[in-house]
Amino acid sequence: MSATETPAGVSAVAEQPTISIRGLSKSYDTPSGRKQVLEGIDLDVAPGSFVCIVGPSGAGKTTLLRCISGLMQPTEGAVYLEGELVDRPPAKLAVVFQDYSRSLMPWLTVISNTALPLRSQGMPKAERLERSRAALAAVGLAGNESRYPWQLSGGMQQRVAIARALAYQPDALVMDEPFASVDAQTRAELESLMLEVRKEFNMTVLFVTHDIDEAVYLGDEVAVLSGAPTRVRKLIRVDLGRDRSHLTTKSLPAFAKLRAEVLQLIQEARKEPQA
Repeated sequence: MSATETPAGVSAVAEQPTISIRGLSKSYDTPSGRKQVLEGIDLDVAPGSFVCIVGPSGAGKTTLLRCISGLMQPTEGAVYLEGELVDRPPAKLAVVFQDYSRSLMPWLTVISNTALPLRSQGMPKAERLERSRAALAAVGLAGNESRYPWQLSGGMQQRVAIARALAYQPDALVMDEPFASVDAQTRAELESLMLEVRKEFNMTVLFVTHDIDEAVYLGDEVAVLSGAPTRVRKLIRVDLGRDRSHLTTKSLPAFAKLRAEVLQLIQEARKEPQA
């Protein structure tokens, strides 16, 4: 097994990317002047691929995600979803946030939380419930439909948030450090869940994380960001196959080599002069 990389940050994608980022820059006015956060980011996410984004703390990963999901407008450049300009939250994209406790409605049952985005589609109630039950079963929560978020563990709440995105059936799923607030064992379980979900739904996933092992374990590609102003330092191809497990995959020499490469790039990025 081996890894290849594309220094420019753009995959050699023969077909139209699901997500395409071109020349993306973002800056803010501050009391001390103009602050450049993102600078000229180019990145393609191919259909059905799982791309992880990592970088040093303060590199603007969340700002990048907000621009990609249409929650924030870039200063320069553009984001395209299946060839269409993203200038607002697109209907074909779903986002799973880190803070699951704030993304779920505590007064709604698990199945009502899961079905909530489907109401805006004008979908009949029976179809909403059918989709929601199927999504909950996919994340291992069948039988918990009538419970409330506050009756669930943190890991189970995040499974509900993932199920809600699956029920929506988006063309792309964007995840902002979704497992950062759970314990190590739950995190490992949720990582395995994402591999299963990805295989079952063949969904395009863009996954922001600060955990290097997680990025290499989950991703087909890992985009390593520089320090601010942030750009794509390198796009690394992860050639570890689709069938992965914590016990076998993480013991492979190829995994250790990839992990070391990503770590070295992040350490170098930390030493770069900050704007």
